[in-house]
Amino acid sequence: MMRKQFLIMMATAATFVSTTTLASDIYRYTDADGNIHYVDRPSGTATEQRVAIASKRSNPGSAPARSQAASAPAAAAADAAPAADAAEKKLTRSEKIAAKRERDEKCASYRAKMETLVTSRRLYREGENGEREYLDESQTEEARNKVQELIETNCS
Repeated sequence: MMRKQFLIMMATAATFVSTTTLASDIYRYTDADGNIHYVDRPSGTATEQRVAIASKRSNPGSAPARSQAASAPAAAAADAAPAADAAEKKLTRSEKIAAKRERDEKCASYRAKMETLVTSRRLYREGENGEREYLDESQTEEARNKVQELIETNCS
């Protein structure tokens, strides 16, 4: 009885170790025509290199949000591309770097503002007398839409 349990345990451990070992190696080599190939088994060529691969688990709920966030600015940028090309040709390299830095800072601040708008329970504005004026749902949605438009125009 003890021997049977031991054999089952060893077979299970061997299966687990062998599958994780086989799945973790990727090799890269260049063939005679100069084409690069990636394979899971060694090819035996002189130009072969083992590629280190690292992976981590992702949050399944965040994947659709990231994909929508990535596709929305791309669609907006495609519409504005012809007009933007002419304006960018006129700028010098240092002006382009400064403009990009400023755009990145604005983008980061707009994204932080959107995060606040999404995660906060109740939003408010400072009134003329320094009092808090709480926003209702329609005002909150309007503020989110404005910030989303700013993100789409400034974050590309």
